[in-house]
Amino acid sequence: MKTTFLSNEFRGSAPYIDAHRGCTFVIHVEGEAFESPCEALIQDLALLHTLGVKLVLVFGCKPQAQAALARSEHPLQLLRGRWIVDQDGMAVIAAQTQQLRMMIEARFSVGLPNTPLHGLDIVTVSGNFVMARPFGVRDGVDGLYAGDVRHVRSDAISELLARDMLVIIPPIGYSSTGELFDLDSTEVASQVAIAMQADKLILLGQHDGVRSEDGALQHQMEPEQARQLSAVSMPESLHHQLEAACLAARKGVKRTHILNWNDRDALLGELFTRDGMGTMITQERYEQLRIATSADIAGLMELLRPLEERQILVPRSRERLEQQIGDYTVIDRDGMTIGCAALHSYAQEGCGELACVAVHEGYRDGERGTRLLEAIEQRARKQGLRQLFALTTHTAHWFLEHGFLPAGIDQLPEARRSAYNTQRNSKVLIKPLV
Repeated sequence: MKTTFLSNEFRGSAPYIDAHRGCTFVIHVEGEAFESPCEALIQDLALLHTLGVKLVLVFGCKPQAQAALARSEHPLQLLRGRWIVDQDGMAVIAAQTQQLRMMIEARFSVGLPNTPLHGLDIVTVSGNFVMARPFGVRDGVDGLYAGDVRHVRSDAISELLARDMLVIIPPIGYSSTGELFDLDSTEVASQVAIAMQADKLILLGQHDGVRSEDGALQHQMEPEQARQLSAVSMPESLHHQLEAACLAARKGVKRTHILNWNDRDALLGELFTRDGMGTMITQERYEQLRIATSADIAGLMELLRPLEERQILVPRSRERLEQQIGDYTVIDRDGMTIGCAALHSYAQEGCGELACVAVHEGYRDGERGTRLLEAIEQRARKQGLRQLFALTTHTAHWFLEHGFLPAGIDQLPEARRSAYNTQRNSKVLIKPLV
């Protein structure tokens, strides 16, 4: 029986289901997402809750508040990208925020009829979790009731999450003097994630993610890379998200994701597939090149098996891998071994064998083989080796492109020459390390 696409996708998601259970996610949803039917988004959030994710939902209310202010003919002025909010305007914004919060709570309270999650009981809670301070006077203009986040009551939020509640936080802040302040919802989400030291901050906006100058979607970046890209022309709303994501990453949030709420599959696709659907900002390298350990043996065997079955590589037993595991360098992508190469040293002859160069078929378009070769060359130089040699039956051209030269069997170290398999008739290539 053929394995279906659905079965493969479900099996592929299993490690993520386990990894996300018990984790804290702060999810920001812009107010525009609630201007149209949002049942699909609510279902996805409910599913995450069911899978054991601790959810904090921060929502925006800008389009709803802007429309209400326009209806009341209340003038709007901007101060460095923020609304100048007087007392009457704050009352309108507070009313719209309250209305939207109750609508969201209502969606979680109806048991999600006509969905696979029908009958699910989710308790939501909101409160004065975010303390605020005035935005203040900028350029000689008083922002009045525009505010910034001053403090997040993270302990109170954690207690509620521990009781299996879904916490909802509006873009409203409370002052120690009892006043309300209009807050930027993206800033609220970022500050909540930082205060909670959340496992993930997810920013659901109107952009698929960050793109390079040539238009390619950047699936994973570190803050410094993102800072460089921020100089490229991009929509102000995306730039704002990117700044919030980078701040969160620098302040200890493990991973921040920028996704498009218009894409029905974006949230679950980002969380439960290896390559994701948007842009992830992380201080940790999502893809690591490192020395292999015994924990990598199963992943190595899985990576090498297809190449061994096609006789591209000589089969290696588990015992052999265990004995030589320290010779291997691997590329680890979010827990999956997607590349490897080995350096078997012949120190007396001053040379080393570059062996078992392999990259997973789904990841052969990113110069990963070159990265592995460079890492092996660096290891060889540290060991004082003067040259590398390789034996291959299928990829001689790749080695030639990377500075190897054809050689004869008689140029191999004696121990390796005696073990040469004449039936495979592998080509010998050598590269000086200068």
